[in-house]
Amino acid sequence: MPALKPTGFVGRVAWLGRVTGERKLLTAEPAKELFASFAGIAGEAHQGLTRPSCSRVAAQYPKGTEIRNTRQVSILSLEEMADIARDMGLPSLDPALLGATMVIGGIPDFSHLPPSSRLQGESGATLVVDMQNRPCAIPAKAIEAACPGKGKLFLPAAKGRRGVTAWAEREGLFRLGDAVRLHVPDQRAWQYLDVAREG
Repeated sequence: MPALKPTGFVGRVAWLGRVTGERKLLTAEPAKELFASFAGIAGEAHQGLTRPSCSRVAAQYPKGTEIRNTRQVSILSLEEMADIARDMGLPSLDPALLGATMVIGGIPDFSHLPPSSRLQGESGATLVVDMQNRPCAIPAKAIEAACPGKGKLFLPAAKGRRGVTAWAEREGLFRLGDAVRLHVPDQRAWQYLDVAREG
């Protein structure tokens, strides 16, 4: 029996970009198409089969430990970005300021997709969802530079809406306007999850 279930949830690629400068800046450059290789997006600051561990996994590894790169791409929801902008008092929010790789519209509650879900594009290119991406202060600096007085509003507005990080399971091309189908693990949520979080 297949371990992954194709769903009826199909989104559309609304924006593509790549962070080509220093990772500490995160600002992305818009693109019409991106090729996802096993190492991520070519020329992107987050590409690589491995990466140095950071504060997100400090409970598992000393900072700087070489680990598998499951944060090759940052994917955001078009609808959640609109909610963030609204709560910040902005008419819209430029995904380039958030260091986004991809913005997908049409998949509800996007930032809470089950880990190990797949997002499969029309070319067959497939991205594996690692986990929810948490807001950080780096995009807030870019937002502040573009919209003075608004940067400090980003973290609270983006909580639970920052999208997901993912890595490439099958290589291929993603283009603006492409359909992306959601596939989810065919299993229920772990019944001890709340207990584990408390511990």
